[in-house]
Amino acid sequence: MAAEVSAAAGEAASAAPFLRRYVARLGALRPGPDAGQAAGGESSRRTEIHLLFDQLISETCGPGGAAAAAETRPEDVCDLLVGACKLVQLNQEHLVNKVCQLIHHLLNRFQVIVDEESLKYLLPYFISALKQCSSWTHVEILQALAASVYNNGPKCQKYLPNLLGKNGLLVQFSSPAQTDIELKRAAVHSMANLCLSIPGQLHLEDPYRELCFQTFLSVLQSSKGSDVDDITFCMLLQNALKGIQSLLNGGKMKLTQTDQLGSLLAVLKKCMFHGLPGLNVEMPAILYPALLPQYDSSVSVRQEKSELSNFKPAGSRRKKPKAKQKMDKPEEALKEEQEYDRGGRREKPKWPGNMQQDPSLGAQNWSSKETCSLFLKDSLPWRNHAWKKISSSDSEYSDAEGGAQNKTRSFQAKVRQGALTCFLSTVKSIEKKVLYGYWPAFIPDAPGIGSPQSVSLITIALKDPSPKTRACALQVLSAILEGSKQFLCIAEDATDHKRAFTPFSVTVASSIRELHRCLLLALVAESSFQTLTQIIKCLANLVSNVPYSRLKPGLLTRVWNQIKPYIRHKDVNVRVSSLTLLGAIVSAQAPLPEVQLLLQQPSSSGLCDSGSTTPHHSGMSEWQGKAPQAPGEPPLTSESTPAEPCWLVRLCISLVVLPREDSYIDSDAGCLATVSVYEPSPVRLESLQVLTLLVRGYFAVSQSYLLELGEVACKCMEETDPSIQLHGAKLLDELGVGIVQQHKPDSAVPADQRVPVALVVTFWTRMLNGPLPGALQNSQHPTLQTSTCNALSSILPEAFSDLPDDKQILCITILLGLNHSENSLVKAAAARALGVYVVFPCLRQDVMFVADTANAVLSSLCDSSPNVRAKAAWSLGNLTDTLIINMELMGQSFQDEFSDVLLLKMLRSATEASKDKDKVKSNVVRALGNVLHFLQPSHIGNPRFSEPIEEAIQALISTVQSEATMKARWNACYALGNVFKNPALPLGEAPWTALAYNALTSVVKSCKNFKVRIKSAAALSIPGKRKCYGTPAQYSLIWNALIIALQRSEDTEDFLEFKYSASLRTQLCYALLHLLSLADEMDLPAIGATVAEHGQVIGSYMLQYMKSRVEDEESGIGENFLERDSILKRAIEHLRSIEELSGGCPMKRGAVAYLEDILETHNGSTALAEA
Repeated sequence: MAAEVSAAAGEAASAAPFLRRYVARLGALRPGPDAGQAAGGESSRRTEIHLLFDQLISETCGPGGAAAAAETRPEDVCDLLVGACKLVQLNQEHLVNKVCQLIHHLLNRFQVIVDEESLKYLLPYFISALKQCSSWTHVEILQALAASVYNNGPKCQKYLPNLLGKNGLLVQFSSPAQTDIELKRAAVHSMANLCLSIPGQLHLEDPYRELCFQTFLSVLQSSKGSDVDDITFCMLLQNALKGIQSLLNGGKMKLTQTDQLGSLLAVLKKCMFHGLPGLNVEMPAILYPALLPQYDSSVSVRQEKSELSNFKPAGSRRKKPKAKQKMDKPEEALKEEQEYDRGGRREKPKWPGNMQQDPSLGAQNWSSKETCSLFLKDSLPWRNHAWKKISSSDSEYSDAEGGAQNKTRSFQAKVRQGALTCFLSTVKSIEKKVLYGYWPAFIPDAPGIGSPQSVSLITIALKDPSPKTRACALQVLSAILEGSKQFLCIAEDATDHKRAFTPFSVTVASSIRELHRCLLLALVAESSFQTLTQIIKCLANLVSNVPYSRLKPGLLTRVWNQIKPYIRHKDVNVRVSSLTLLGAIVSAQAPLPEVQLLLQQPSSSGLCDSGSTTPHHSGMSEWQGKAPQAPGEPPLTSESTPAEPCWLVRLCISLVVLPREDSYIDSDAGCLATVSVYEPSPVRLESLQVLTLLVRGYFAVSQSYLLELGEVACKCMEETDPSIQLHGAKLLDELGVGIVQQHKPDSAVPADQRVPVALVVTFWTRMLNGPLPGALQNSQHPTLQTSTCNALSSILPEAFSDLPDDKQILCITILLGLNHSENSLVKAAAARALGVYVVFPCLRQDVMFVADTANAVLSSLCDSSPNVRAKAAWSLGNLTDTLIINMELMGQSFQDEFSDVLLLKMLRSATEASKDKDKVKSNVVRALGNVLHFLQPSHIGNPRFSEPIEEAIQALISTVQSEATMKARWNACYALGNVFKNPALPLGEAPWTALAYNALTSVVKSCKNFKVRIKSAAALSIPGKRKCYGTPAQYSLIWNALIIALQRSEDTEDFLEFKYSASLRTQLCYALLHLLSLADEMDLPAIGATVAEHGQVIGSYMLQYMKSRVEDEESGIGENFLERDSILKRAIEHLRSIEELSGGCPMKRGAVAYLEDILETHNGSTALAEA
């Protein structure tokens, strides 16, 4: 008998792994009855198969199944399932039902993805079964199909016509006409799993994707029938939401059509509130993008009037009566309900964080008037619900009914979570500019007087009883806010709005204020640590994108005061996110006057100091007295520290360097691999980040802690954690940059408020005596080397010259050595640092250092890394700037000392590098112009230099005429101007003269970028002698080009360029007058002809130029109002002298008379204005 054969096979395979024993037992059974087999034998075989399937399901469900899962191979599961299907004929419907149950169970139990070979048998089997078997088996078959195609959609292309074709099985079962809700749910589940694919694999073809999307959308738009079970309907919605999410996450589904996106957003908003107690949201079929809401959401609030009239805000609860009464009235139930949090725990009124531990703190930051006002204004009447709190004995439901209700609520919450997760995928898959058209539909606006607030993501964050759902809503809100700066920047309400209409800028500002208000309300009310973390992260995203300078002050103050207590929260994630929010505040459009005032608040304001979580600041000044006092400087103690220290600096320093004094909850354990005496690593890293941002945005506040912050950086670089080391180096870099910015010539900081140079010397001496040199040479940590290189380049030049000689040599030696690093990041940072050092006054006159730097930079200019070459090109530009400065200050002595061989090498290397990418080219052409300006007659007469000089000038001309970036072309025009400054070059005689002038005149007439035009006009006005302009024909071409450029100075397709048109006209007028002051007799006919033809237009521009009293920054002429008079007079005198020599030809006299008329008109208008 078959049973005996099966038993024998089972005993033989008992030593085999778990599933392989069953594979052997299945193989021992015959696949079907023989022609002559008795009916009793077939019945026995069926019974044995039933028992075998039941045994397999039972064993994998029990504890043994978990142990078996560890040793189970996916191929064994697939072999077993295929073998099981081969045993069951499609006419044996009960066995078909049972084998489908087995497939669904095993695939989910062992989390196996079916391989392609098994799919080739299973999918035809399921399709045939759906076509041949009775309808009562279809649900189980579809569930097995769904489990089999999970993550296998691309492998099912061959079978998609049968499943998703015009009359496909899944299309029929999921159609709106389908009345069996269980069958419809199973079909939608299978369709959703077909849409799921592993990243990098093929996706469903467009027609199938579109069909699935419309099916899911239709399901989500459908309403629940009266005979449909709530839980089944919830599962149907979940499957449809998962299907849409899979399509969106695949990356190929583009919601480009407005109706398609609007329909999806409408159903997602509806599902976001599915089953939320107290709400019944009615949505239109399609949401259309609009600046303002195009409809009023219809919100039905199912609440008793007694609940509304007796609602008591959480912040003003009355004391409980001594005698506990039976809650037989709605009012009493609501009062009792208000004393529970969302998790069902009874709680007393409490302040956030540790505020309840310090009564004085509550008095300072949460005055009773403000708090009551906040809660009376902000409380939302359906926040908590009595149905969650009444026990089964007090309710009208039995225990069984109560359990069913809880299960229903759980499934409804999963629908809301699925809708929010799908919405998050939608947000990530569409462009921001498209998304913000739907801003009013999901982001709250301040409600009008007497009108209820529309439902939004904030509604869920405040009212949903599920912490996970609230967290999902906050994640979506964060995703919408992320990168929204360009949209929110239009907000403005700094002035009171008193117009007949509300500008869009005011509407956006109102929405921003409402977001602040609601998120802060959620912050106070939240009890779940995970959701609390999401609220704070959402606030940080909001703060990072809001234009606070355009809004009335006060928003950041409220955020600041309410987040302070959470820095002491017992959950590490809440503490980290709180520091992230503080970092966002100090980096938001810094410096803001409001934040400046907040940083200067007393340290006791809003931050309780119980001593249990954050260490005291008393130990932080241990190193303060160790600083050697600089001669002539005040002591580095009381006078250099403000009367009221910045509490944020003190807090962050303590979190980084001082041991913690107590333990936290278990969530800290995941932050550190080993137990540490310090704060968890994420807290310390975020504190360092806040310090870095604070130094960057508010250096005036942090400069009093310069030495302490330096010690913090040193301590961090001495640690073994690479992340801590790196953040310490970044803090040091930011401190150095802050000092350099403060000491710049154009700095607005008064001299007596800057960090004294002697203190800066002390600071850097400590750094160089500490771990900084070791970190610079730590080749095992190249990222740290890169950051410390950047820090070393931020030394104040005035302080560098006062450092001990050995420290100066140490810095230079390390940087020259790191320039040969094998790591491209380190090499790029070293090349850049050398480019900074070479312009230091104390180093740029050292010929040996300049030569060493030149060799190092030229070596990096040939590196394979584009980043290294770009940094080297920038440094080469700085180095050649130094050559020009030294030539002007030191004269011939420096030029004689500098090596001719090195100069020739620089010329050739820079010419070759000008063919590189634009990032390299833009700085290399600057260097070429400087080198050509630096050349002496001895170099130009040297045959070795002849060809490199011509190639270098040709490189500049090519760049001017090329399609390179505007920065590269601007620098090339600037470089040609520098070439023209060298009197030793044969400008006007050399063959390249005409090419250079033609390039510049072409640009000055037609370049789209006005800055490039300005610089080309400036270059054309540099030659100081008439012979430099070449022949009269060449002079005429330049003159006519400038006239044409003047006439076109207002013609631009880009409105942004229009603001430079005045600067362009200024430079063009200056160039024209410069040419006139150099003209000779042969040039006058061309000038006269132009004056005769365009005299009126030229005259109007010239008068504007003469009247303009503003010195132009873009043109860089540097002339004042009086000098323009003298320039015009000098041109008139020069032309008159030519006329006297030529005998006074009328054509020639025309130019003089024309200019005299301009001067006379100008003088007359000036006299009239003064009168």
